[in-house]
Amino acid sequence: MTCAKFFTTALFISGAALFSGAALATPHIQQWQTASGARVLFVEDHDLPMLDVAVDFAAGSGFDTAEKSGVAGLTHGLLDLGAEGLSEDDISRTMADIGAQMGGRFEPDRAGVSVRTLSSVAERNQALDILARVLQHPLFPEPVLAREKTRLIAGLKEAETKPESIADKAFNKAVFGTHPYGFRASGEIDTVEKIQRTDLEEFYRAHYGAKGAVVAIMGDVTRSEAETIAQKLTLQLPAGGASALLPPVNLQVQSSEQRIEHPATQSHILIGAPGMARNDPDYFPLYVGNYILGGGGFVSRLMEEVREKRGLAYSIYSYFMPMQQPGAYQIGLQTKKDQADEALQLTRATLREFVAKGPTEKELKAAKQNIIGGFPMRIDSNKKILDYLSVIGFYGLPLTYLDDFVGKVDKVTAAQIRDAYKKHINPDAMATVIVGAPIVVNPQPASGRAELTPTEAKTENGK
Repeated sequence: MTCAKFFTTALFISGAALFSGAALATPHIQQWQTASGARVLFVEDHDLPMLDVAVDFAAGSGFDTAEKSGVAGLTHGLLDLGAEGLSEDDISRTMADIGAQMGGRFEPDRAGVSVRTLSSVAERNQALDILARVLQHPLFPEPVLAREKTRLIAGLKEAETKPESIADKAFNKAVFGTHPYGFRASGEIDTVEKIQRTDLEEFYRAHYGAKGAVVAIMGDVTRSEAETIAQKLTLQLPAGGASALLPPVNLQVQSSEQRIEHPATQSHILIGAPGMARNDPDYFPLYVGNYILGGGGFVSRLMEEVREKRGLAYSIYSYFMPMQQPGAYQIGLQTKKDQADEALQLTRATLREFVAKGPTEKELKAAKQNIIGGFPMRIDSNKKILDYLSVIGFYGLPLTYLDDFVGKVDKVTAAQIRDAYKKHINPDAMATVIVGAPIVVNPQPASGRAELTPTEAKTENGK
């Protein structure tokens, strides 16, 4: 469902014009701290009789250890599979009866549980009562844990046969080494097998504390009602105590190339290195720059060079994953095996040229138009606004983040993008993983001068 209050068609002054005024009504965000220490972000809106609530914690896979990877994911996964006075069937049946939905989020930095419900008092109170018990009194039943471990291990075994999963695992290890960001979020078969109920209970007590909780509330309640809701959901959370800070990421990645045999008909290629943290001052230049290079779909430079001009891949993309510590910068593509080396060489050359020269003014103008023109779609539903509240609260972003977004995009210059890319991305120090590629003897190093620039490649191919 959409919430029309939060945007106006006045933004679309013309298809070619850049944003030139305060035509966009962004949500008014209220913030406070509960008596239990949780941080609350709230947007009041009565256009729809709906309420969305999410509670997040610094409890993602980044807080696993190598010896017990998978504990964080299982802890999160079992929260709504049995709570004080409620079996998993009780939870799912009651939520269905009142037309409410329970969801979750599990990432390297954070884990959370959410509820969407009607805002009428009876339905709202039932849904929030279940959420409160799930968050504050989970049971982690032994039979359920055994069942979920069996399911998880079966999934991990299947993943070891899939080229995309093999590539992701090898890539994360190559980029992050022994840092927790390099762990597989769901754990490894041998570590999951060893996980006991006490591991989940200890992780829960350490990482699901009230003082580290971020409560996001969006919808049809008053400020007073929102305060009561936030307090109800956090008052009986454990004291916590584990640090919410992750160890620093080693930004100095050695250039590497792994070729992994696989019977797949296509080669799966990933290239990357640590990129940027969520609060990096270069966030907007890198964000706009990546849109131009590989994040803008069919209007990106990588798509133009690799697919449109040469037909070497059906799709190719790039993205930054901004997290508490610098997350991965990744370029990915799939291509025919006999084209893998040519596609890889061209991709590296395109990246190298972009880092060296930055975007053209034409590319920059088009990117700004597309990003700014599409901004209303980022906040056109309660769920999307709720997600932004969670991000703003968890990463400590300014409450004016949504108000400032369009203006900050509009102010980005080509020189800022070039400087930011040179600072954060070194084409000569990137990890490359190719699953399903022809195995070659003594492959050309990733930084070798055998690479062609896109212009040289075009001439070389006679196109």
